[in-house]
Amino acid sequence: MKILVVDDERTIVKGLKFNLENDGYEVECAYDGAAAVEAVRAGGIDLILLDLMMPVMDGLEACAKIREISKVPIIMLTARGEDTDKIIGFEYGADDYITKPFNVMEVKVRVRAILRRAAGAAAPQTRESAPPEPEESGGRVVQGRIALDPNTRNAFLEDEEVPLTAKEYDLIELMMKNPGRVYSRENLLNVVWGYEYPGDIRTVDVHIRRLRMKLERDPANPEHILRKWGVGYYFKP
Repeated sequence: MKILVVDDERTIVKGLKFNLENDGYEVECAYDGAAAVEAVRAGGIDLILLDLMMPVMDGLEACAKIREISKVPIIMLTARGEDTDKIIGFEYGADDYITKPFNVMEVKVRVRAILRRAAGAAAPQTRESAPPEPEESGGRVVQGRIALDPNTRNAFLEDEEVPLTAKEYDLIELMMKNPGRVYSRENLLNVVWGYEYPGDIRTVDVHIRRLRMKLERDPANPEHILRKWGVGYYFKP
């Protein structure tokens, strides 16, 4: 799946590109509306994250021009939050709307939902369809004694539910879905808390410590939520 990220703020584009590629998507970047339209004309785009306020051609005009040539799903990104702006965006052909500053996890959830919807609309209607992939059907993410239910955002330790905060869940879900991958504290802060988060980087250490208290047999000698000194944290299956 190829996603086109369009925003004149290069830091935002860089962050979205990193996070979406981390989830296995191919990402193409553009920095104004005119470039977005040309990228769609070239073909191969499955979804667009399109900023509203941009130079050369703004997001609304770009959205309208894209709708003349393609039905590709469009999620608008904007600092505006008024209902009238959202209504205008939908009238121009947007499929969804996310207001800045946003949580990267929210963006990824919206992307998955829109792509599922688009795939469902494009699929032929048959009496018997192939079973969906586990993650797409809301199946549990299981690593050893720990299990996550993405549908309810609940965590389980040996089938006993463990209460996690929203950020604790986001953090362990990211690590469990990418076992063995080492994330720096900066990466985790950007992915889970967002690039606009003004807090201290030690927030990550605090949340890792809490996860160990809740999910490890011996928090002082963790088996799964590990640290590679000088690099970052990772999940060992």
